[in-house]
Amino acid sequence: MNADECLPPALRGPTTTLTPLVRGLSGAAVYRVEAAGAQYVLKIAGASERDADWHHALQMQRLAAEAGLAPRVLHVDEARRAVLTPFIVDRSFVGYLRNPGTHEAALAQLGRTVRRLHEVPLPANASGRQPLEFLAQTWEQLAGFALPAFVRDGIQRALAEPAPAEEGPPVFSHNDLNPGNLVYDGESILFLDWATAGPQDGSYDLAVLAVFLRLDDATCLRLLSAYDGAPCTALPAGFVYHRRLAATLAGAVALLLARQAKHAGATGAETLASTPALGEFYQRMMKGELKLGTPEGQWWFGLALLKHGLSV
Repeated sequence: MNADECLPPALRGPTTTLTPLVRGLSGAAVYRVEAAGAQYVLKIAGASERDADWHHALQMQRLAAEAGLAPRVLHVDEARRAVLTPFIVDRSFVGYLRNPGTHEAALAQLGRTVRRLHEVPLPANASGRQPLEFLAQTWEQLAGFALPAFVRDGIQRALAEPAPAEEGPPVFSHNDLNPGNLVYDGESILFLDWATAGPQDGSYDLAVLAVFLRLDDATCLRLLSAYDGAPCTALPAGFVYHRRLAATLAGAVALLLARQAKHAGATGAETLASTPALGEFYQRMMKGELKLGTPEGQWWFGLALLKHGLSV
């Protein structure tokens, strides 16, 4: 199948160009499309993605788009399981957040935007895999892969840790708010990739953001205050629990991706003390020493995330 066959007829033609972008965990093929003087994103589901899961993600994406929280769905090819959305020029939310002059405004906007997402009514048929269940499945898939002792300890601790009582009903949750799924167009924050969206405790999305944006406790309190619309003076137990779980799950998934990419696993020299912290890992990426799409990059990303999970 040619990817351009998934486009609406008006966008097909000799002047249309499709540029492959990164593939996600689901195996979806993603393209930037230039046609008729405009730019779009075409996402075609991977062969391993179940039809029911694809339709569920599309439903959640459409609802988020209607609320102004995701790019609009312009065209759907049901037979080929392809979705066309506008291409949004990313002005970098991380840059907006890291700029001292705009940091507080960015943090407040992020908290308010997540609150808007969680206020979207859940459809009656909404479903989704719970993070703890996902971690257990990922742990099973890591069986036989050489891992440092602290990785095993961290995953087993997360699996055994009792969850605190939920503070409210499940909300409309994205469940994978890493920076790669945030687009900032200079005014609004939009969320991408709805494959994992579904009902979830309201603290989980916030916890995921705290992990990947490396927010310290004081900054987390300000994020939660913006989300609540009222001062938050102590980190809720559910947020702390989900922050550990989110870091551990993300680390385990990264290690599984490293294994699938034929990484050899632990050499025996990797310890908790010698493993770079998450901030150090990001610095090594910025210097070009590690690339996330490589086996080595996924390996060290996973170790850094597991280390982070043990520290929060």
